[in-house]
Amino acid sequence: MKIAICDDRKEDRDTLRALLEAYGQDFEIREYESGEALRADSEAARECRIIFLDINMEGMDGLETAGQIKAEYPQVHIVLVTAYINYALDGYKVKASRFLLKDDLEQTLPECMDDILQEISREERVVEFDFVEGNVRLRTDDIIYIETSRHKNVFYTRSQSFSIYRKMDELEENLKGMGFVRTHQSFLINMKYIGRISSYVMTLTTGKEISVPKSRYSDVKRQYMLYKGAE
Repeated sequence: MKIAICDDRKEDRDTLRALLEAYGQDFEIREYESGEALRADSEAARECRIIFLDINMEGMDGLETAGQIKAEYPQVHIVLVTAYINYALDGYKVKASRFLLKDDLEQTLPECMDDILQEISREERVVEFDFVEGNVRLRTDDIIYIETSRHKNVFYTRSQSFSIYRKMDELEENLKGMGFVRTHQSFLINMKYIGRISSYVMTLTTGKEISVPKSRYSDVKRQYMLYKGAE
């Protein structure tokens, strides 16, 4: 797995590299001394699954760099690293996966890597179904939701849809433990794409709104909160 470290202080890059090497997995680590240098490497964001970014850099800082990378490569996991805790909220704005303080890296980096690698493993899981359109293998991360339509169920993905003559109960069982929640009889939602849940309405990141019955509302919110806490 390729990992990038971007920090304008060599000693801080060396510290991160040493901790990543001590983590116990075989990483290919690339180093950059500025946001501009990282962005100038056209292959970095496309090939690296995790990028550690110092927030306080001269020129293009870590927040600006993270925003540009996530806009172009949303699948990249950004970890913002800084000496100042007051930047934490800004990290959420650029969709960073984690926020770490430089003084605590020895304690916090192993847990951070555990969580991100688990999330990457979940993103890379593949399921296979015999759809009306033929046999198709899908990354579970690409499935946005499944909806019952007449006598079949339709898988909506990032790029297209697939129909299948299988019961929703069976599909729910097939995708158990993969980050999906059943809102009611007709919808099975990938929780990665939930933007918010309020007033018995679930809004997906695509803008689609799905009503959640009162009888299921508390359980759906609970499952979503557990999922967010596990990320």
